[in-house]
Amino acid sequence: MSEEADGGPALFHLVRFWSRRWAGRVSEEVTGELRHVQHIQVVEAVHTNARAGGQAPEPPTVGTVAHQLGLDHSGASRMVKDAVEAGYLARDTSERDRRRACLRLTESGHALLAGARQWQRRAFEELTASWDERDRRQFAAYLHRLADDLGA
Repeated sequence: MSEEADGGPALFHLVRFWSRRWAGRVSEEVTGELRHVQHIQVVEAVHTNARAGGQAPEPPTVGTVAHQLGLDHSGASRMVKDAVEAGYLARDTSERDRRRACLRLTESGHALLAGARQWQRRAFEELTASWDERDRRQFAAYLHRLADDLGA
């Protein structure tokens, strides 16, 4: 396989490069503070699950956040607790199981998500600024396809 056709190393180079860099930048630019990156991650995880619509058996839970972020339950629980205290999430009792808490974005959570998404779009535009529009659209389509396949 040619190096150009071997996407694995390129993918992981991008992941390594951006995983730490984006977190601080997006949090600082969107919220003004570095520590809010975990709030953005939790809000993204809750939104991603809620967006699944009819595919999700019930609203997102701490377990959903743990799965989305690749964390154990206790780590996700702490992150959710912090996001609730910061006003980005609300906890509701599950209609199916009164022992479970379901999560939903608050108005502040939606605003945080919107700010993070705006930053993400701007970052994509900056990264691909020298590309022609056709290549940008195709790359975006492939990224969406990969993200959708991960959610399936």
